[in-house]
Amino acid sequence: MSIKMTGIGSFIPNLKRKNSDFLNHEFLNIDGSEFPHDNDVTIAKFKAITGIEERRYLEDELSTSDMATVAAQRAIEDSGIDAETLDYIIVAHNYGDVKFGSTQSDTVPSIATRVKHNLKIKNPKCVGYDVLFGCPGWIESIIQAQAFMKAGMAQKCLVIGAEALSRVVDKFDRDSMIFSDGAGAAIFELTNDKEGGLLAHETATFAYQEAHHIFFGKSNNEAADENTRYIKMNGRKIYEFALTEVPKAMKSCLDKSGKTIEDVKKIFIHQANEKMDDAIIKRFYKLHKLPVPENVMPMSIHELGNSSVATVPTLLDLVVKGKIKDQELHKDDVIILASVGAGMNINAVVYQY
Repeated sequence: MSIKMTGIGSFIPNLKRKNSDFLNHEFLNIDGSEFPHDNDVTIAKFKAITGIEERRYLEDELSTSDMATVAAQRAIEDSGIDAETLDYIIVAHNYGDVKFGSTQSDTVPSIATRVKHNLKIKNPKCVGYDVLFGCPGWIESIIQAQAFMKAGMAQKCLVIGAEALSRVVDKFDRDSMIFSDGAGAAIFELTNDKEGGLLAHETATFAYQEAHHIFFGKSNNEAADENTRYIKMNGRKIYEFALTEVPKAMKSCLDKSGKTIEDVKKIFIHQANEKMDDAIIKRFYKLHKLPVPENVMPMSIHELGNSSVATVPTLLDLVVKGKIKDQELHKDDVIILASVGAGMNINAVVYQY
C-alpha cells in the first residue's frame, strides 16, 4: 500500500500588486525614523534580494476560508472523488479569517469547518481541524494525514494551505512587500500501489533561541494604535537559520527515503526569498558534493510573492498543470517538498509520483 496525491488545486487571487505600486508608500525603520533613500532605491534593493516583482492580494469581499474552499473544490474535481468519502479536512493557516478593513482574526469555527460547510459535506465522520505551524504548515499537514492513513484511521484526506497575509501586514514596514495571498489543496489517498507516494518525512521545531524570529509586533509608525499588531520578522536571523538547518533536514529526509540525490527530479521549497532558496539548494547539493542541476527548483515568488502555507501547494499545482515554463513532472519522478517558518519550524517530504 502507498499514500499518494490523487488530486491538486489552487486559488491564486486576481489582484496584482507590482513593485511600482509601492513607490508612494511611506516606509519607516523599526524606530519610526525615515529611510535614508527614496522608495525607488528601496524597491530595487528589495527585488535584488527577494526576486519579487509582483504579488497577489485577494479581493476585498473574500477571506482565507473562501480561498481555501475554491482550492479544495479544484483538488476534489481533479481527483474525481466524492467529497462525502473524505475522512479528514486539514487546513494549515496562521491568522484565520481577517475581513478587509479589520484587525481581528476570526478562527471560530475553524477554517476547516468553514471549508467543510462551504463544500456542503454532510458526513459527520469527515473531521475538520486547523494546523498552526507557520509557513511549513501545509507540509506538516501532509505528514499528519499520512500518520492517520498509516494508523488505519483514514483512507482519504484533503490537505489545504491558505493564507491572506495582506490583511496582517504593517504598510509602514518594508517587509510588507514580501507577503501575499493564496491557497493550495491536495487529496491524499491510501492506494493499493506497492511503490511510490510518500516515502519519508522530517520535521523539527527550534524554539530555544529561535522562537521569536517571526512574531506579531506593533507598527513602525509610532502614531499607529499600539494595541494593533502585525506580522514582523528578523530577516537576517531567519536567513542564517534557514541556510544552516533546511539543507540538513532535506538530506536527512532523503536518506530515510531510500532514494539517492541522483533520483531527485524537482525540489519545491517554500517561496520566501529567492536569494535564500538559491542558497539552500546550493548547500543541499554541496552536502552531496554535487553542483545544482539546471531547472531542479521551480519558482513562483517573482509573480506571486510569499503566501506562507500556500506557496508550496500553489507552486506544485502550477507545475503539475504545466503552467511554469520549462518545468514539468512525470510518472515515477522523485521530488522533495521543504519549508521553513515561524516556530522556528522546518520540514521536508520525499514523494514519488
